[in-house]
Amino acid sequence: MIRPRRSLLFMPGSNARALEKARSLLADGIILDLEDSVAPDAKAMARDQIAKAIAAGGFGKREVLIRVNSLDTSWWVDDVTMAGKARPDGILVPKVSTVADLNAIANRLSDINADMSIRVWAMLETARGVLDADKLAAASKDSETRLAGFVFGPNDISRETRIRMQPGRAAMIPMITHCILATRAHGLEILDGPYSDISNIDGFATECAQGRDLGFDGKTLIHPSHIEACNAIFTPPAEEVEQARKIIAAFEKPENASRGAIQLDGRMVERLHADMAKRTIAIADAIAAMGH
Repeated sequence: MIRPRRSLLFMPGSNARALEKARSLLADGIILDLEDSVAPDAKAMARDQIAKAIAAGGFGKREVLIRVNSLDTSWWVDDVTMAGKARPDGILVPKVSTVADLNAIANRLSDINADMSIRVWAMLETARGVLDADKLAAASKDSETRLAGFVFGPNDISRETRIRMQPGRAAMIPMITHCILATRAHGLEILDGPYSDISNIDGFATECAQGRDLGFDGKTLIHPSHIEACNAIFTPPAEEVEQARKIIAAFEKPENASRGAIQLDGRMVERLHADMAKRTIAIADAIAAMGH
């Protein structure tokens, strides 16, 4: 089943009010954070609050992920242990650089007999992670890794590589495309990283549209004010959905059953367009089922 992932909002696990608010926001998913937004002395408290919040439920159809701390910290084992027992939809792991990192997470989840429905998402935010995106994506063939997809992390990449974050992200597009190709080659999903200038809604919308056109499935967000624009930009336009339904209907006619290409409204349409149309309709239907 296709799941809409237009907007996934980071919420600090140490902020009880934010965890409560997350249940009513119109994001497709919520990322309950133990990493960047949580101070070192609040990690344990955040862990407990997130476990209780998930146990209490009330997130509706929203996808719920927990972002743990990276494997180079002392916190990650406790984070993954809690997450495995709390049974969110997924665990987001920052700074994944090697298949060994994925295996370390897989082994910990296996050790605690975590439910196999919990998926793993890896953040591509190191030079090594980006270079080896194909190797990381290929690791999804091993079901033990539980790998569902990636989140592209531009800020950490910028810090490590000294590639500057400029409006338009021209310098980063080769890396983004490389990561998206690796993702699609192995049938995974990939989300764009957050936009830091919270007050610049126009700049955010521009980057959102760019992300959609580059092939991202959605965007991670750091402020609720970005949800509405993000959802709108990553929702297939009504006319695109209508056209997709026309393409499917045309190929389903008995006279077109064996044809690889047909004429529709004066244009040549191939079977590959029908495949693309099916995905457009599936996403539109899944968004409608979210109810927001």
